[in-house]
Amino acid sequence: MKQVHVVGDKYQKAKVAKQILEAIEDLECIGAEDVQARNRPYNGQPWTSDGERGQTLVEGLTMRDIRDCLILAFYEAAPPQMREYPPKSVEDLPLAKMSLESISQSLGCWLERYMGIFPNVPERLK
Repeated sequence: MKQVHVVGDKYQKAKVAKQILEAIEDLECIGAEDVQARNRPYNGQPWTSDGERGQTLVEGLTMRDIRDCLILAFYEAAPPQMREYPPKSVEDLPLAKMSLESISQSLGCWLERYMGIFPNVPERLK
């Protein structure tokens, strides 16, 4: 995995680190312990990754497909002006200004598109 380096003085780096931590706290599963508990129930809203939709197994994708879906999710979660004129590299996106929840939701949608099952929501909600 390539490391991303924040350019600037210690104050700027600390500010970016704080923004990233705040964005992580915005996720429904706040702590790493929550995310690592693979046996936790799917008791979220049915159309989310924490609900019925999240029970879907990822099938038929290569590791490269999954990486491509992640990159597309980053671009899709970027501010609107960035989507109109996307940078050549994901590293050029304003990561500190992007919502991790938006990236996560977009990743799920892109995985479903690649599997050919988008939108994968319970039938009763369609």
